[in-house]
Amino acid sequence: MEFPVWTAICRMQTLHTKAMSATSIFKKYFLQPLSPARRWAAVLSLMMAALLPGQLQAQDKSEAEDAAHSLAKPYEKEGFEFRADSWVKPLKPEMGKALRIQLFKGNDYRFCIAVAPDSGVQIAATVLDFDGKPIGKAAATSQGWGVILSVKPTKTGTYAVAIRQLAGGKAHEVPCAVITGWK
Repeated sequence: MEFPVWTAICRMQTLHTKAMSATSIFKKYFLQPLSPARRWAAVLSLMMAALLPGQLQAQDKSEAEDAAHSLAKPYEKEGFEFRADSWVKPLKPEMGKALRIQLFKGNDYRFCIAVAPDSGVQIAATVLDFDGKPIGKAAATSQGWGVILSVKPTKTGTYAVAIRQLAGGKAHEVPCAVITGWK
């Protein structure tokens, strides 16, 4: 039985006329001193690899929250009160998300759901009742990056907001924000 790593090491050995141990191959190819220019390039690339993904994800997260807030602005003028905090989680293309919420009979609710508008991702959402049946109305933005759900429940209870990515957009993991308002 061959191991992939050992196979790669054996292939590297064919470049040499004498047999080398795995330790000597590691020392020869990976522990050589770097020139100052290569050392500087290595340090910069390690810093970028460590810092950039976190900054990009935080930026996408704030862009998703900003997009959800922009969807909520017209409803604030109509008298809806929106929670100060928002729900923000990653939304993967192969798996949607469900947010469990308590709704009260007689209230009018708005759920503003959005991803970053420039992400290329299109989303769909609905509110599900106790039996898993969709209730309320959904209005999507023209580019598909946001959805506003309007719900007036007939019973007090626990409901679910189901969110998923649509096939029409660029499928990749993206932060999704939800802001809840009521009147």
